[in-house]
Amino acid sequence: MKAQNFIFIGRSGCGKGTQATRLTDYLKKLDPSREVFYLQTGAEFREFIQGDTHTQQLSKKAYVAGELQPEFIAVWMWSHILIEKFKGDEHLITDGSPRKFHEAGTLDSIFSFYGREKPFLIFINTSREEATRRLEGRKRLDDGAADVKKRMDWYDTDVAPALTFYRDNPDYNFLEINGDQSPDLVWQEIQSKLSL
Repeated sequence: MKAQNFIFIGRSGCGKGTQATRLTDYLKKLDPSREVFYLQTGAEFREFIQGDTHTQQLSKKAYVAGELQPEFIAVWMWSHILIEKFKGDEHLITDGSPRKFHEAGTLDSIFSFYGREKPFLIFINTSREEATRRLEGRKRLDDGAADVKKRMDWYDTDVAPALTFYRDNPDYNFLEINGDQSPDLVWQEIQSKLSL
């Protein structure tokens, strides 16, 4: 089995992290001789904003206010990790990027640079109502009602347009998954649509 590439995209609260973790475990069983490089930008952001540099503090202010991070930080968040840690022969999973249309083009450049073909774009299509319910029940720092509304709004205005980059792009395997169902059923649907 050759190294595969996966991008998870969807609203905050859609379960990207849960499903990316399941896919990681699945790939380890399916191809035990190959490592999985799991790039989770949300976790990186939460660690990043604990720092005390000027940039980190401004980023934390935006995070707490429920605002979308600027593209240069979003791109740096995943690009420096790839540059420093990616060996080149692992399965590659990204979770939490892209968040804007232009970032999709930047992320796209890594696949040609690393000689990777036909990534799977896994779009977990979750309704605004269901994602809001999940986030408000999670009780994280940025999961208050006003913050959740902002995140739902910027998904609609900024993240959703990035899907147009992938939907009819012949360089990607675009998989749309019903995110309103249970995590187990979401995973079953992902498995059934992956051609590994």
